[in-house]
Amino acid sequence: MVKRMYERWLRGDMVDVAVVGGGPAGLSAALYAAKNDLETVVFDTDETWMHKAHLFNYPAVRSISGDEFLAVARGQTRDRGATLVEEAVTDVAEADDGFVVSTAEDDYEASYVVLATGGDRSLADDLGCEFTDEDVVDVTLDMETSVENVYATGAMGRPEKWQAVISAGDGAAAVLDVLSKE
Repeated sequence: MVKRMYERWLRGDMVDVAVVGGGPAGLSAALYAAKNDLETVVFDTDETWMHKAHLFNYPAVRSISGDEFLAVARGQTRDRGATLVEEAVTDVAEADDGFVVSTAEDDYEASYVVLATGGDRSLADDLGCEFTDEDVVDVTLDMETSVENVYATGAMGRPEKWQAVISAGDGAAAVLDVLSKE
């Protein structure tokens, strides 16, 4: 799958959804997108706060460490067809037909971008997304920002309530909106 996606990028083809961040919001978004046949890539530096978490209030989970949760969620996401790229995103910019997501190594094109970078809102700021008076990204109920086809999930749009289950729901809401557009 990674080789096929890389070959598409070399030809200049776009993916449907680029997810920036590999915590609960990002992996949830990627899982929903990939299982619904959207070509999906997740950029994950493995710096999520989930490594410090222990989930015991997550539906269908009695008790699981953050590390175990991430391993299972990443596996599910890959199994559904998403590609995980272990690179930091340095920039996201609007392009003619979507967005260019840049890393130190490459540029990737996508029709939709889901930002799931926790409390780091710098990519949203650089893209020109509007912010609230509480200094969080201003999003709709569907997690869409003021920049069409860019979504901000989890802690990006919440000054409080940084819970894994809430973040996962935000990721799902974003992709459900993408699916309704597609």
